[in-house]
Amino acid sequence: MTEAAAAAVADPAEGVVAAVRPENRSRPRRQPRYHVVLWNDDDHTFQYVIGMLKRLFGHPPETGFKLAEEVDSKGRVVVLTTTKEHAELKRDQIHAFGADKLLARSKGSMAASIEAE
Repeated sequence: MTEAAAAAVADPAEGVVAAVRPENRSRPRRQPRYHVVLWNDDDHTFQYVIGMLKRLFGHPPETGFKLAEEVDSKGRVVVLTTTKEHAELKRDQIHAFGADKLLARSKGSMAASIEAE
């Protein structure tokens, strides 16, 4: 066994040197990814959606406008793809964002959900 094929690991208590083969090392698995989905309704303005996406996701106004157009026309839009825990946090932040102050009929936040990528 060459030095390139194995790394020596010493156990000072045992005085034993064991070889660890690189091909036996497991690679870390990538966490499953989840979409954060924003759902359309008639109780929030484009300005609300653009502002919320900027504040919660850091999307610039141009991206926010495109996402607002898509949610308006298709009924839903993916605003972020990330790990499950982060997606749950962002969904909860959307739910806690509050009503659209520009519309009297707006009583609360927009709806959002997460789904596997």
